[in-house]
Amino acid sequence: MEYRILGKTGFNVSSISLGTWQVGGKWGSGFDHKNASKILHAAADAGVNFIDTADVYEAGESEKAVGKLVKERSERIYVATKCGRQLNPHVSESYTPAALRKFVEDSLSRMGLERLDLIQLHCPPTEVYYRPEIFELFDRLKEEGKILHLGVSVEKVEEAMKAIEFSNVASVQIIFNLFRQRPSALFFKLARATNVGIIVRVPLASGLLTGLYSSQTEFAEGDHRFFNRQGAAFDRGETFSGIPYELGLEAVDRLKQLFPNTENLAPLALQWILQFPQVSCIIPGASKLPQVHSNLSTFELPTLQLEQIHAMNEIYEELIQPEVHHLW
Repeated sequence: MEYRILGKTGFNVSSISLGTWQVGGKWGSGFDHKNASKILHAAADAGVNFIDTADVYEAGESEKAVGKLVKERSERIYVATKCGRQLNPHVSESYTPAALRKFVEDSLSRMGLERLDLIQLHCPPTEVYYRPEIFELFDRLKEEGKILHLGVSVEKVEEAMKAIEFSNVASVQIIFNLFRQRPSALFFKLARATNVGIIVRVPLASGLLTGLYSSQTEFAEGDHRFFNRQGAAFDRGETFSGIPYELGLEAVDRLKQLFPNTENLAPLALQWILQFPQVSCIIPGASKLPQVHSNLSTFELPTLQLEQIHAMNEIYEELIQPEVHHLW
């Protein structure tokens, strides 16, 4: 396992960590605590020491599973959760210090923890980044010993750049992958200059970059890859990184030509992300044990050569960039 420093938190975290949106099973399948426990412990056994969750993942069941893991392990496990998405309607006016304080306290209670290592605003509306009183709340929570650090999870590069103007923002969680490259153009430089950690989410474009999907692949009705392709429930950039599915398949076919006889492209896609030293860690999800092993097999691969990286980037520039680069 490789470890990197998570910005101004000072945490030395596994460069490939774990996101828990589907740790209890596939999207829409309900939450299986036995499945979650197997995945979480397998990741920790392999050296993963940073777990990302959220209060809205399966209505708090993911947080409970993560809290249970922390109690069952002897080594230091860093826990990051998120708050804000429970607000209904999810608009700037719903964001208040009182509401967010309660979300933090509820998360602590569900996980059975005295303090959160990292609490992140969960993709708030853009207007929230212009409200200092929201960010000031987390200074109070830090003084009270309820949190160690504040981070944000964002949809857009512009939101990330605004967020790091607040000195207490220690990390930014952002979508970044071979098919979503815009963050590396400017934001990565600004984050490094301000010592803000970068947590990469949706690194496999909702599984698209595994190379295991086709035009015949069917997704369950409870799976966002079925119902959110046009942003019906939340930002469509969360689903396949906002790429039209058939276009994504075309780009993946080009990748397969670069790496013939490679059935699973996921480790290559993760290694592409790790070439950026500004990235603190990646949080791919896993709904079953083989996916954990697949993600961590990244470290067993030969290092990508410059020619291979250039060829991968050319696929993005020719097919994907005109479609999504300017949007997020």
